[in-house]
Amino acid sequence: MTSDNVRRVLAGVGGALGGLAAWRLLRRRAPRAPEPVADPADTLRAKLEEARSVADDRDDFEAGETPIDEADPEDRRRSLHDDARARIEGLRRGER
Repeated sequence: MTSDNVRRVLAGVGGALGGLAAWRLLRRRAPRAPEPVADPADTLRAKLEEARSVADDRDDFEAGETPIDEADPEDRRRSLHDDARARIEGLRRGER
């Protein structure tokens, strides 16, 4: 190879590398649209509203409960034993 050919090859490689560098630089600096940011106040309002609805559901649920001072543990115990005995008898007879 002659020195002229070497110079041409080096100039071509240098030009290609320069073009690649310029393309990457322009691609990196392309303006991007900012992502919309949710308003923190709106987010907090939504969470508070959800918490209020859950509190209402809890009140409805607890209204169906028997207060502990009115509960009779003997009735509950008797009910559980009767249920267990009935299930055992059903298993002995081959029922499921």
